[in-house]
Formats: sequence, C-alpha cells, structure tokens
Amino acid sequence: MKFARNVLLFSTITMTAMSASAQDLRIGLQSDADVLDPDQSRSFVGRIVYASLCDKLVDITPDLKIIPQLATSWSWTDDGKKLTLKLREGVVFHDGTPFNAEAVARNITRSQTMPESRRKSEVSSVESTTVLGEYEIAINLKQPDSTLLAQLADRSGMMVSPDAAEAAGADFGLKPVCSGAFEFVERVAQDRIVLKKFDDYWNKDAINFDTVTYLPIPDNTVRLANLLSGDIHILDRLAATDLQQAKASSAVNVTSAVSLGYQGLTMNIDNGEQANTPWGKDKRVRQALSYSIDREILNNVVFNGAFAAGNQAFPPNSPWYDKSHPIPERDLAKAKALLAEAGYPNGLDIEISVPNTNVPTQVTQVVQAMAAEAGINIKLVTKEFATLLADDSAGNYQASQIGWSGRVDPDGNIHQFVTTGGGINDSNYSNAKVDELLNAARQFSDPEKRQLSYAAANKILQDELPIIYLYHPTWIFGVTPELSGFTTYPDGMIRLENVKFEK
Repeated sequence: MKFARNVLLFSTITMTAMSASAQDLRIGLQSDADVLDPDQSRSFVGRIVYASLCDKLVDITPDLKIIPQLATSWSWTDDGKKLTLKLREGVVFHDGTPFNAEAVARNITRSQTMPESRRKSEVSSVESTTVLGEYEIAINLKQPDSTLLAQLADRSGMMVSPDAAEAAGADFGLKPVCSGAFEFVERVAQDRIVLKKFDDYWNKDAINFDTVTYLPIPDNTVRLANLLSGDIHILDRLAATDLQQAKASSAVNVTSAVSLGYQGLTMNIDNGEQANTPWGKDKRVRQALSYSIDREILNNVVFNGAFAAGNQAFPPNSPWYDKSHPIPERDLAKAKALLAEAGYPNGLDIEISVPNTNVPTQVTQVVQAMAAEAGINIKLVTKEFATLLADDSAGNYQASQIGWSGRVDPDGNIHQFVTTGGGINDSNYSNAKVDELLNAARQFSDPEKRQLSYAAANKILQDELPIIYLYHPTWIFGVTPELSGFTTYPDGMIRLENVKFEK
C-alpha cells in the first residue's frame, strides 16, 4: 500500500498545481495513451482522448446507430462501390485550416499511404476519392465494403489538419491538430494530457468545460480513492471488485454498458525471433493452454461474475457469435495430452507480457495458476501499457495479455488482427483461407452471408488460435454526482457534449 499512497499523494499534488477552475474536468484513466495520432495509435485510452480532441466523419448513438458528425449525410450507389458524403460547413481545424472535401481526401490518402499508418487495412477497399464540391466528396471503392461507414465512426474517420500532418509527418502525435471540441495544450508522459476548449468549435454551445485533463492512474484502488476525494470527476473502468464500495458511496454515481470488445492472449506466431518457439510454431501447445483455462472461473474470481466469459472475437450475446463453437470446458487431461503429442510430456515454459495495471495482472495470475496444473509454466513480464503495445508491434513477446475495445461492425473486431498484413496483426498470423473469408464478409450486405463467412473463419481460428480469447468486459464508470448529462456508450468512449457541473 506504500506505492498506492505515494501515487495518490503525487496525483493530488499534481492536480492541485493545475487549474483549480470549476470548469476543469479531470478524468482518471486506467493507463496512459500511446501516440496521439489517429493513424498511428492503437490504445483504448487514446480513443478516449480523441473523443474530445478529434471529431470524426460520423459517430454512433448509445444504441449503435451511425449518426452525422463532420459528415451531415451520406448515400451509396446501388452497386455499393461509391459512398458520397455531404460535409458540415463552417468547421475549422485547431490551426485555423478549413475543413472541407479536400481535407477529407488528404486524410484518407494519409491513412492509406503513411508508412506508420495502422489504418491501412481499414480503408484498403478505397480506390480513390473525388472532390465533388467544397463540402461534398465521393469515396470510390475497389469492391463493395459494408464496413466502411462503421470504420469512419472511429479512427479512420478522425479528421486531422492535413497541413499540420504533412508538416509533422510521423511526429504529428507530439502536437496533434484536429477539429474537436478541445485542442491540445500539453502532455507529460505517465502524468497528464491537457486539452482546452476550442473557441471556434462548430458545436461549442454543447461544451461546458474550459479544460479537460486526462490523468493516467494505473492502480484501481488509487483511481477510486481520487474519485472519492473529488480529485477526479470521471473514473475510467471501475474495477468490478470495487463496485460494492462505489455503489455504497454518496460520492460516486456508477454507470455501465456492455462492451463490444474482448480480452485475450495474443500469441506470437511469426513476428520476429521470439516467434521461434513451440508457442509460435505448434498449434497443439496453444490448444493445450486454452484447454487449461476455465473461463467461467476466471470471470467469477477476477470480476465477481460481472463480465462475460468468451472464446471468440464477438461476445456470446452477439448475433455474430459462432454458436457451433461454444466456450470450451476446461479439460486438463486434454491439455496434457496435447502437450505430450507435441513432444513436451514434462511441460513447457512461456512468457506472457502483461500491462502493469491491476486487472490484467489479476487475470494472468489466475491463468498462470490454472495452466500450471497442466504443466505449463508461465512467467509474467509486466510492462507499462504503451511499452507493451510497442513491443507487441515489434515482436518482442511470446504471448501478450491484451484486448480490444470493440467496434460497431464485426469486421472491426477481427479483420485487422488475423488477416495477412492486418494493421494490428501483432502475431503476424497468415492464413489464405481466413483472408478470403474475412475479405468476402466485407463485401456482403446480407447479414446471413456475412455470418457464414465469419463462422467459417472462426472454425479455422479456433483450431490455430493466434488469439486465445478469455472474456468480454463491461464498461463500468464512476462519476462524481456533481456532473450531469454523462452517458455510457458500448464503445467505452467518454463523450462530453452536454455534460456539465451542476451549480
């Protein structure tokens, strides 16, 4: 507890030194964001910051309907190969550059061609853009892509100042320039990200804070203590084990929404030297690890049953879930037999990278204990989250406890993780049949045909296990009673329109 007390004291001193204005909103994040460039980033908390910093072409409602943001309307051609967007007029980026159709075209080109871009697979169906007028653009596709509009509701649709992005190149994330309700002020790694209200924001009447400060506080206990003391106003991801305490406190309002995402173990299949292990080369040992885990017990022990056990990219209550492959029962005999068949009757060692926050650590400790009973000896390698992401990208891991916050369209939960060259395929997993099936799913508008493609791909993925899925979270937020208007969304983002302090 000495560490926790020191972090709490440090956080309190830091926040006291900042603006004491009644209009300074302070949000406690579970971890620090990675690079603040929508084309390069991949962290969940980064997307929370973007919700205030970078407007998108379209957004979603709490019930997952796509609605206008920077695009006010859209239409498809009958063949599904052209999407025409009409854009909001009078919008400017934080550097004063006008937002228009040319800016959209340059953003899409950047996502497609920037060497560091992680959005390439998300916009790979785009063949070209046609500027039809100052505030109208056509996006021309190589083939129909039923996922594109949903992609534009996330980082692929976040518009950055094209002039600032061109000037900064890969360093754009050091001082991002977007068109959101708040503009960038400063960032101190592992301490804070500070934004201030953008005076020329197109929807400024819905914004009620002068500044918003994001504070990475990895320790769940410390984060909750900061909320209870009033040092933060919104707590990102209240731990399920803290629910009872939070609900019993008059200093906290608890709100939640079922997540679209998952958590699991990403296995290094072919990404660098650390893939040259039995874990990367033999699916039988990966299957053994999966059989050693009781996902229901994991959910009950770590989350008090508040989350959902899982074994696929989609939760069991999703219409996209493949019911022909239900969550497997724990089977130690099967796990040991698979290890022996692979040539390891006396067991096998593995290193699993894990973020240095409470919940991932607890999850992997439970997995560690379960796997040991099958003869799998897990060594946990704890890393700061941004470092873990960088190491995963570079292949500096054998397995990584990591997940995904989820997307409106099912493609966003699976395609870029397991297709050849996918933007977040840290495994470097490659299977031509999986590529074929998931690429086909993008082209179908008929949900039944898409479902068949996902199920066929899942059959292969359940056998080869580049990702061992463990559970599906519920987003639980703690909010100070001073705030009104806060709404929880299934994507876990913190949207600040019409949120305000009660007088």
